[in-house]
Amino acid sequence: MVTATFRFYEELNDFLARPLRRQSFSCACARDATAKHMIEALGVPHTEVELILVNGESVGFDHPLKDGDRVAVYPKFEALDIRPLLRVRERPLRVLRFIADAHLGGLAQLLRLAGFDTLYDNHYADARIEALALDEARIVLTRDRELLKRRTITHGCYVRALKPEAQLREIFRRLDLGSSAHPFRLCLTCNVPLRRISKDEAVGRAPEGVLERHSQFVTCDVCRRVFWEGSHWKRMRALMDSVTDGATDHVKDSAKRR
Repeated sequence: MVTATFRFYEELNDFLARPLRRQSFSCACARDATAKHMIEALGVPHTEVELILVNGESVGFDHPLKDGDRVAVYPKFEALDIRPLLRVRERPLRVLRFIADAHLGGLAQLLRLAGFDTLYDNHYADARIEALALDEARIVLTRDRELLKRRTITHGCYVRALKPEAQLREIFRRLDLGSSAHPFRLCLTCNVPLRRISKDEAVGRAPEGVLERHSQFVTCDVCRRVFWEGSHWKRMRALMDSVTDGATDHVKDSAKRR
C-alpha cells in the first residue's frame, strides 16, 4: 500500500464524503492504483475532471500514484485557458453531440431547441448509453454519477439542476455553448433537421387561422408535423436569447407545434 494526499477543488467537493470536502486529506491506495482509479474510488466521476496535478505537474488519468504523492484535482475552468496543461484527455470532441439519460427528457428537448443533436430515450439502459457515447462521440448528460464512471465514457456532465430550463442554463454555462447554438433547427421530438416549406404545402396540415396569419412554415420529414412562429415560438425565442446572450443568429424557422 502507498499513501497519497488529495485535494479536490470547487464543485468536485459535492461528490466527496462531507468530512473530506474543501481540505487536504491522506488516503491509502493500492500499490498499482492510478489517478483515475483513486479519484473515482473517492466518488468523483472522471468525466467531471479537467486537470490533475501530481506534485505540481499535470498528469493523465493513467498516472500511477506513488507513496507521498500530493494530488490536486480540478473541474472545468471557467475563466482560464488551461489547454496547454491538459493531459487527462487525448483530444476534445470536434462536434458537440449529446446523449441524455432517462431523467433528462426535458433537457434533451431544450438542447434540440438550441440546435444540438441530442439522443434521448427513457428506455435506454446504461450499457446502451455507454455504447452510443463511444460509437458516436457523444457527451453523456446524467444525474447518475455511477454512469459517468463507466470506463469508455470520456466526455460527460453530471447535471446538478432539477428543472429543465435551469439544467439548460447549467449546461450552456459549463460547456460554453452560447456561440455554438443554432436555435429552431431540429425537431424537438425526432432530433432531425427541419425543412422549410411553402404556404401551399402547409394547407391541410396547419389550422386555417394560422394559414391566414403566417407565411413561413417548416416541417419535420419524420413525424410530418408543421411548425410556425406562434406564441410558443416567442417564449422559446426569449429562452434561447437568454442562454446565448444574443450570440446566435435569429433563425426564424418554427416552434409552435400543430
